[in-house]
Amino acid sequence: MNKDVDIEERLIELETKLAYQDDTLEQLNQIVIKQQDELAILTLAMQKINDQVKQMAPSNIASIDQEAPPPHY
Repeated sequence: MNKDVDIEERLIELETKLAYQDDTLEQLNQIVIKQQDELAILTLAMQKINDQVKQMAPSNIASIDQEAPPPHY
């Protein structure tokens, strides 16, 4: 009978640990989902800023047609 009580206690302990692990996994999953959403928002914001900077600053590099020939010609 002592053996049955021992096994039952071990089973209860395992079930308790599993419940805590399930809860921890769910919490981590929610954090990952939130971070993915934040990353998507930040990526879009960075792309908009990139586009605005490109529109504001004209390129200092002339096109091939506008480029003067090198001095050795």
